[in-house]
Amino acid sequence: MSRADKVRFTRPHRILVVDDEPDLERLMRQRMRRDVRKGRFHLTFAQNGVEALDCLRSDGPFDMVLSDINMPQMDGLTLLQQIPSVDPDVRAVIVSAYGDMRNIRTAMNRGAFDFVTKPIDFRDLRVTIDRSLKNLAQWREALASRDRLVALENELSVARRMQRSILPTMFPKKRNCEVFASMQAARAVGGDFYDVVSLEDEFVGLAIADVSGKGVPAALFMMSSRTLLKGAAIGTLDPAAVLTETNNILSDDNASMMFVTVLYAIYNAETGRFLYASGGHDTPLVVHPDGSSTLLSRTNGVALGVIPEFEYVAESVLLNPGDTVLLYTDGVTEAQNAEGEQFGLGRLSRLFDGAPPRGAQEATERVFNAVKAFAGDAEQFDDITCLAMQRTGKP
Repeated sequence: MSRADKVRFTRPHRILVVDDEPDLERLMRQRMRRDVRKGRFHLTFAQNGVEALDCLRSDGPFDMVLSDINMPQMDGLTLLQQIPSVDPDVRAVIVSAYGDMRNIRTAMNRGAFDFVTKPIDFRDLRVTIDRSLKNLAQWREALASRDRLVALENELSVARRMQRSILPTMFPKKRNCEVFASMQAARAVGGDFYDVVSLEDEFVGLAIADVSGKGVPAALFMMSSRTLLKGAAIGTLDPAAVLTETNNILSDDNASMMFVTVLYAIYNAETGRFLYASGGHDTPLVVHPDGSSTLLSRTNGVALGVIPEFEYVAESVLLNPGDTVLLYTDGVTEAQNAEGEQFGLGRLSRLFDGAPPRGAQEATERVFNAVKAFAGDAEQFDDITCLAMQRTGKP
């Protein structure tokens, strides 16, 4: 059992719920009563940001703050600004109505780790709580290990666990749309990540990215980039605007001079329209129902964090039923075998010749299996990440 797992079982996770709705406390206690009885969670309630800060100061430490945005005396956005000065080692999750996307974006940019929408879906809330607490446990383990790291391998191991802790393993379900993604970390950790964001109506956001550098710095920059990208994605259906906003924030505060390549797309499950923008990332590949494939047009965007005020542009394509879009990092195309030969885009394109994938998960697994078979016993030098989305339904 890892140190993080031991922390999870030694005491209840303390969650501070901040909301001025009188019925929420009763509902939370009812829905989470089994976890409370088992000693997994301990719930504390506050009516507004002022009470929440008092709780953090006098009754801390807490593991997580679950806060509404609109409250009297002190709202959730102001509370987010105050939390780090009281307890920087806490995860904040915002709760708000879907129509309040502007404030949710602001909250994400002010440090919220994640968000859920009202009316609360308690299954989604449970997934969000588990993901937030898991990330916090990995973060605390990294901090505790920081002073004891004496070898590069230990540092890379901590970075890898931190990196994987924020990657989604459950994917939004939309009509006529199937999504699956996976990442296989290299021994020398990079900074790949993917994300799938359920947007309004039948829209879904898809992101894949690769951070420059290795080790803990790359993992931390990856986490920051992912949070900013997700925050920018809320409330807009323009992937170019998402990359532009994220790039501006990263460029303004980038003393480490790191950068990240990103492909962000918004898919309309109702119409099949796939709208995408690239920040220096590999171009998506569309696999058709007959097994042939098409490489989408480049948008000529630069990596994020390099050029402030760069204006990204978007391209679009209409997907037909049975089409599968593959998003991937260069860990796929630049994987090498023992002779130093690269897997290449050509092999990726021919992978589905005459044998189209039957679903998004199968498409992803076939990519990983093909790269593994090609590389053989050769050492893996980079993360391998692939995200597949298939338009299902009848032609």
